[in-house]
Amino acid sequence: MEFHVDIGERGDRAARIYRELLEAVLDGRLRPGERLPPTRELAQRLAVSRNTVAVAYERLTAEGFLSTQVGAGTFVVERPAALKQRRAPGGRNVTPRPVWRELGPTVGAGPGSGQFDFTVGIPDHRLFPLPAWRRLVARELRGATLNVGAYGDPAGHPALRAAIARFVGTSRSVRVDPDDVLVTQGTQQALDVIARVLVEPGDCVAVEEPGYQPARRLFRSLGARVVGVPVDDDGLDVDALPGTARLVYTTPSHQFPLGVPMSLARRNALLAWAERVGAVIIEDDYDSEFRFEDRPLAPLQSLDRGGRVIYVGSFSKTLLPILRLGFLVAPVSLQPALRTAKQLTDWHGELLTQATLAQFIDDGLLGRHIRKASREYAARHRLIVATLRSDFAGVLALVRSAAGLHLATRLVQSAGVDLDAVVERAKALGVDVPRLADYCGDRPQAGLVLGYGIIPVQRIPEALHRLRSAFEPTG
Repeated sequence: MEFHVDIGERGDRAARIYRELLEAVLDGRLRPGERLPPTRELAQRLAVSRNTVAVAYERLTAEGFLSTQVGAGTFVVERPAALKQRRAPGGRNVTPRPVWRELGPTVGAGPGSGQFDFTVGIPDHRLFPLPAWRRLVARELRGATLNVGAYGDPAGHPALRAAIARFVGTSRSVRVDPDDVLVTQGTQQALDVIARVLVEPGDCVAVEEPGYQPARRLFRSLGARVVGVPVDDDGLDVDALPGTARLVYTTPSHQFPLGVPMSLARRNALLAWAERVGAVIIEDDYDSEFRFEDRPLAPLQSLDRGGRVIYVGSFSKTLLPILRLGFLVAPVSLQPALRTAKQLTDWHGELLTQATLAQFIDDGLLGRHIRKASREYAARHRLIVATLRSDFAGVLALVRSAAGLHLATRLVQSAGVDLDAVVERAKALGVDVPRLADYCGDRPQAGLVLGYGIIPVQRIPEALHRLRSAFEPTG
């Protein structure tokens, strides 16, 4: 193994080697059973005599930290866990910008710890066709489509850009050419790249309220002044948009987290507003592939004639979050700057996964997976809707939604329930369920959001039974 030892210019070098090795054993850098370099080899690396290294080894062996096996070498003794933790310098006088002390971890970043999990935003990994994915990865590794010795195009793998253009062009009527697609590591990187190109510190950015909190936090971290705009049954309230907004982030197909679609009249009003004030709209079309009733309205991007909409999509909900694959489709005028920003961020992302997804789409496996997963999620959706209407009447009002991987509810005002206490009692009963307030900014709303991406359909009745009992303090 390679092991760096700082022996200094002067002094007892055997003692320095001893201390460095001892520290490495104690803090776990040298693990139990790990073989140390032979004394002759380490001496050559450090430009010291072999006897100097041997003295350090002998002292550590005598103290029980190392053991020597004839013909095999010198090893770290099998010991309990490291006695102390090695940390970087404290940096007491080095601090982040104030905004980073205010930003906390995002809601729904991972599954809950309960037996019954209604966490939002995570698909069911058991539905993913892993054998087919492995086969395609192996095919890409065997083939010669990737130039493994060179950096790639910042916009992403050409085959994936073409596949995405065909996919969203046919399934969502997005007006797009492969050259218009920029592949990202999920929606969050797409938003980051867009904001870097368009937002100056102090600029006003409008977001939905309630809405996707990671987007709000991202814009704040870049120095934007973020303003929440109310959402009603028709989607984002265009009349409430601040006239100074440089950027508007919206989820019109399936508003997050309420689930309501933006009406056609409201879409046209938003486009007209953006043209009038010179703003840009980010259209996040997340998880719109999973639709259980009603035909989806045309995306803003396909209605846009002034080049004001940047269309953002992700495969985190459709496939798996671990793949970290998303994309954006921007007006031509913004594409050079967005490609440069992407290159400065991470150059081009992980090309092997991009090439695999391109083949996955071209072989029809994505469409097949969406159809299969939609049937499963539809069954969960129907069961939760029916149970909420029958068993939760009087305490929770369902917000109608016909797509996605979650359902939102609002607390009935006359119920007289402490919702925070309900969530805590539910957690004690093994049920993890997020609050609607977790997705709000300055104007929290009372309600629950039930994600059904993780929980199997057969576990939903018991989960909802326990959740209902949490509404009764003595239940």
